[in-house]
Amino acid sequence: MEPNFKVNMNEYLPLRDVVFNTLRQAILRGELKPGERLMEIQLANKLGVSRTPIREAIRKLELEGLVLIPRKGAEVAEITEKNMRDVLEVRKALEELAVQLACEKITDEEIEEMKKAAEEFKMILKSKDITEIAEADVRFHDIIYMATDNQKLILLLNNLREQMYRFRLEYIKDEDKRQILQLEHEKILAALRLRHMAEAKAVARGHIDNQEITVLKNLKERKEV
Repeated sequence: MEPNFKVNMNEYLPLRDVVFNTLRQAILRGELKPGERLMEIQLANKLGVSRTPIREAIRKLELEGLVLIPRKGAEVAEITEKNMRDVLEVRKALEELAVQLACEKITDEEIEEMKKAAEEFKMILKSKDITEIAEADVRFHDIIYMATDNQKLILLLNNLREQMYRFRLEYIKDEDKRQILQLEHEKILAALRLRHMAEAKAVARGHIDNQEITVLKNLKERKEV
């Protein structure tokens, strides 16, 4: 295993939390692959820390379901159908609420920000860099979340986004789906601009449904190989 990630020190957090956040992001972004063994010594050397914070981080990752600890050592957990459905069911409900509130509260300035974010997403699609595309998708949705002016909802969506990241990357691996994603962004933008709440909620719901169908198909195809 030769991980490409590195630890980002934070003077306000204990070392064990910094290591946990580093490994968590590496898993969610796909830098540590499902089924990959997490070797304490190698990770400690890579991150420049002792084995103790590595061991503590792995235990916390196990509680989140991101890591399995069988007899032979820790390994990154596979994406499962059950886990995916659970996360997407919650996200669908929160996304619908977000566009409903955004329809009521979004400003002209935020509409312009969404327009720019949608154009940026379209341009980034040409790069074919999956991570950049995923980040551009996140930025588009973040504007909607901020437009709700509901800090509790924003916090929930941000927390869920971390768990969503693996599914988001899995979804955009399919180049055909990226064009659908672009079209959905444009439809959401149009609906919010016109304050068409029902249309905005319908597009947001379909946005999540399409993701679930694609990721589920990918999981099944992977099992059959």
